Amino acid sequence: MKLISINRITLAVVMLLATVLYSCQKDSSVSDDNTTTQPVTEEEAVAYSEESAEAEASFDDIEDVSRMAAEEEGVVSAPNGRVFPFVQLRLRLGPCATITVSPNDSTYPKTVTIDFGTGCICADGKFRKGAIILHFTGPIRRSGSVLTITLRDFYLNRAHVEGTKVISNLSANGAIKFTVQVVGGKVTYPNGRGYRYEGLKYVAQVEGAATANPLDDIYKIEGRSKTTFNNGLTITLNTESPLIKKVACHWISNGTLKIKINDRVLFLDYGAPNNGACDNKALLTWNNGNNQRLITLP
Repeated sequence: MKLISINRITLAVVMLLATVLYSCQKDSSVSDDNTTTQPVTEEEAVAYSEESAEAEASFDDIEDVSRMAAEEEGVVSAPNGRVFPFVQLRLRLGPCATITVSPNDSTYPKTVTIDFGTGCICADGKFRKGAIILHFTGPIRRSGSVLTITLRDFYLNRAHVEGTKVISNLSANGAIKFTVQVVGGKVTYPNGRGYRYEGLKYVAQVEGAATANPLDDIYKIEGRSKTTFNNGLTITLNTESPLIKKVACHWISNGTLKIKINDRVLFLDYGAPNNGACDNKALLTWNNGNNQRLITLP
């Protein structure tokens, strides 16, 4: 059985996208009530929507990198134990990250640290700083295993990202599925602007389970997330239609999010403008589709 690397699991507006997150299901840990009902202009609603999507994408990116590490960590590649080359992860990140495993053998629990030091531009073009720390209770492919992701002084591009992600493997009867929850999420920009973030998503593999090649894996994501800005304004994101994440693509390539800000509703279409092609673009629409803006995902 294979499990995703979701970026192998992103939005933006994964990542991000992870996680991203959203939900057709209601979960008590992610309320859709706004903390404040302060008036919001149309332009403010658009700006807030973009920032909320960026938060989503940031956490999805962390999940993508972590899942890629988790998938390769779980591969037994030597008869007397396992080795940890992290080939796909190193192709994604390039030489600027130091990857360590403790203990570096086939036993669990286990910790994998991906350390970007004082910062570097990775092979995928994104600037990362600090460290992503992964703690495994067992191989990520094993049903019941839990992967807890924490961050140490971590930055993605301009944003200082904090919080914990918990990925739980719920696979059963040949169906690969898991939950991804963000706890205590926080994003801060250099100008001091920022927000808190929480989310829960449900992920199921829809293609690629029959092969050993992770790059043909495709996942369906549903869920909900909540972004609370420093001024108290809360935005909720829900999957209007399932998000589609291909391991071979660094971004979500299809699906739609519903963004609610007080009485304003906007939609983010990941399939536009290129009919689901792999790119870092998504189309934000409002006023029943009469207004739109093409945005770039981090």
